Amino acid sequence: MSILKTYKIAASTALLFMGGVAFAQNDPASNFSSYDGVNKDWKPSLVRDGVYDRVQHINSPLLPQNVRENDLMYKKRIWREIDIREKQNMAFRYPGDDYTGGGQFIEIILDAVSKGKVKAYSNMDDRFTTALTKEQIIDMLVGQPDTTWVTDPETQQEKMVIKRKEFNPDIVTKYRLKEEWYIDRNIGRMQRQIIGIAPFKDIYNDDGSFRASQAVFWLYYPEITSMLAQYEVFNPDNDVARMTWYEFFEGRYFASRIIKVSNPFDYSFKEKGMGNLEALYEGQKATEMLFNKEHDMWVY
Repeated sequence: MSILKTYKIAASTALLFMGGVAFAQNDPASNFSSYDGVNKDWKPSLVRDGVYDRVQHINSPLLPQNVRENDLMYKKRIWREIDIREKQNMAFRYPGDDYTGGGQFIEIILDAVSKGKVKAYSNMDDRFTTALTKEQIIDMLVGQPDTTWVTDPETQQEKMVIKRKEFNPDIVTKYRLKEEWYIDRNIGRMQRQIIGIAPFKDIYNDDGSFRASQAVFWLYYPEITSMLAQYEVFNPDNDVARMTWYEFFEGRYFASRIIKVSNPFDYSFKEKGMGNLEALYEGQKATEMLFNKEHDMWVY
């Protein structure tokens, strides 16, 4: 064997060995954690917690195209409610892991709002007319800070201490969606598009009894689709086949009910004096109305 050939073999062996060493050293947790944590108590694994090398997932949403007014044959605006205590909506309550951001869905939203990735609008208006500051959102979630007087054990003097309650994600039990259902003559079938989404928190009396649910803020859905496409939803059937939150909403993988249909006085079913059961029936009638509207286009 020639000296040149022996040198090439030795060099190739050295490169393979060096490459193996480089791979072993370049094995931090960042290779397996796709996203930054959204919960301050969540920590990524320092080792590869799994059997495969996970690559960074880069997902981009499909932006909806604008529809010409002359192409609209029918349009109806509805509001629907998602109760995350229902079995089909358990994904909203999943505490999170390395691939879902390390937090619940509400924590993903709050993290995006606090970092300026998305804009939050007033909870009193679903027309997105007033943007909220970070401080206003915190006040809506945990209330005003409490002030108490404590005695300094060394100086025996009283001083005022300002304490703010910790946010409990479990108080957010519902989400409200504002949608538009329409028929585009170019497509010839019923289309739907989410316009806004609002988390609702539960409010309790001093004795612990439930008082009401209140919207925290509204998010303009087209502005948050890019953020939703970066976090994955837990799949109870297969851990490696997960969809993003954007795909979750667009694929309608949640359970919900219609609580309001556009009307002259902008009343929801309950604001019309209906009870819980009557409002549920009315929401079902609205769902059938939308289905029949498309069905009647093709059946004569």
